[in-house]
Amino acid sequence: MNNFIFGCLCFILFYAPIPLGANRIWASSSISFSVFLLFIVHVYYCLKQQRSLLPLRQAWPVLIPLISVCGWLTLQLGANLTFDPSLTHIMLLKSLAFTLFAVLVFCYVDSSQRVFNFSVVIVLCGLFQAMYGAWLNLNPGMLSPVFGVEYTDRTQGTFMYQNQMANYLALTLGVGIGLLVSQLSLSAGSTRLRHQVRDLMALMLSPKMVIRLSLIIMIIGLILTRSRMGNSAFFIALALVSLFALFFYNRPPRSLRWLIVSFFVLDLILIGSIFGVEKVKQRLAETSFQSETRDEVVRDSLPIIADYPIFGTGGGSFYSTFPSYHPEVYSGFYDHAHNDYIQFAVELGVPMTLLLGLMMLYCLWLAFKVMVKRKTPLFQGIAFGCAIAIIHMILHSTVDFSLQSPAIALMFISILCLVIVVATLPRPTVKDN
Repeated sequence: MNNFIFGCLCFILFYAPIPLGANRIWASSSISFSVFLLFIVHVYYCLKQQRSLLPLRQAWPVLIPLISVCGWLTLQLGANLTFDPSLTHIMLLKSLAFTLFAVLVFCYVDSSQRVFNFSVVIVLCGLFQAMYGAWLNLNPGMLSPVFGVEYTDRTQGTFMYQNQMANYLALTLGVGIGLLVSQLSLSAGSTRLRHQVRDLMALMLSPKMVIRLSLIIMIIGLILTRSRMGNSAFFIALALVSLFALFFYNRPPRSLRWLIVSFFVLDLILIGSIFGVEKVKQRLAETSFQSETRDEVVRDSLPIIADYPIFGTGGGSFYSTFPSYHPEVYSGFYDHAHNDYIQFAVELGVPMTLLLGLMMLYCLWLAFKVMVKRKTPLFQGIAFGCAIAIIHMILHSTVDFSLQSPAIALMFISILCLVIVVATLPRPTVKDN
């Protein structure tokens, strides 16, 4: 039963982005229903085995903010503080599903082997999206085989929006890089030619090479999205965490420096030049405040926060609240703020937004702490990757609304949970490995 629940967790995580990024009510409802059903199985299993329903106290820095959001949304509904009760109700169900999913991650990703397997599933999620998106992108005029979505020159995978695809790939790439770092050797290599050839052949046949090839495919998918901030935020996050690791990583692997260099030289420059990184650069160069209206959406959203700073206008209500506040007609239709911080502040109020922000910053600090203090390569490597993912999300959320996608929110919560897990699990023994 334990393995069954863990397998179902992995399946839900893999399935979540497939139905249009879960950005439709029926799709997000299917995820919520699956999580609720799995949690019922968890309750039955815990009662039968006489084990605790809830994880250890170390998990509460993530669970308390998520539970607080559920309570806040319930208050908005009960006290009639929302402008759109139906959408607030939907957001409450999604938030409750995210919270229960986090509880399940804490309860069942409970060993070093489970941490490794769960991280592999995250990489497979990104690999599937990258391969599927690249296949569609390289076949102009082709409709997607499942939902018949029309072709675009910017790959979007199973998502309906390219920037969300870029964000999702960046999150999974971060974990994948961390997984690869955790597999690097700590010992010095031999100087003898025969041993070097043997080590090279062993590397070619090892899981490390499979992970590295997967990361290359995912970076190709990221570049093909042509997302300006998606690509910029990822490589900025990678550079920042890499610099930190080079100076403060506890017992860094001997090839860590060369691996980091390879991401910028091989992946960004060589592979990027083949698959159109110049188009991303061109979009960045052509970006101007005159041609973009996202900054005007942020500007016109600030009065909403000023009018409802504490309780907000209700979860999910930006769509129905914003039209009465913007003074002019935009070139496009905005049902989101294109800034997660602004949208959360509008819908949930400033205090709840700050609480969620503190959760992200705490997990980032904890990831850095694991890299500096712990001596288990797997835990250090996963913390390395999670730090990349968190910094990317912090940066990307300033210009987009990726966390409004249930699939991305579920993936990001899983990454935050992984940080807590690798910070609190005891050092694995030989038997555990």
